[in-house]
Amino acid sequence: MAHYAFINQDNEVVEVITGKNEDEQLPNGFTSWAEYYQTKRDNLTCLQTSYNTYDNVHYDQNTGEPSEDQTKAFRGNYAAIGGTYDATNDIFLPPKPHDSFVWDSTIGNLGNWKAPIDEPTVTENQTFIWNEDNTNWDIYEFNTNLEIWELVE
Repeated sequence: MAHYAFINQDNEVVEVITGKNEDEQLPNGFTSWAEYYQTKRDNLTCLQTSYNTYDNVHYDQNTGEPSEDQTKAFRGNYAAIGGTYDATNDIFLPPKPHDSFVWDSTIGNLGNWKAPIDEPTVTENQTFIWNEDNTNWDIYEFNTNLEIWELVE
């Protein structure tokens, strides 16, 4: 099985489908399955995407470990609805998690979205969640008596 992403005029991924492998018999008049599927959606571009590629690393679908054959790493990431296609670099970028986040090309192999301020340092019984309303991290601490997470003031 192969996967295909449909991209609108703003390079946003609006749909992802499972389709035929590129080595399967093509309908007459087509040079690829992506070209064929593109005829099924008006005003959208169709591109193949790799279900097992993340951060430009191809993972073995059985073990979840990086594959020995990294030539299968394809277009940076598996396309996700709400993500974007970077035509200059021929890669799919994951959806932006929050409006205030910015793209940082130094994260991982391709880059990733980053909060406008660094993540806080927390203790073992704490965690943090991004709060878009105040563009800051909320820190939560586990209350062992009540067995709930509480916001640290």
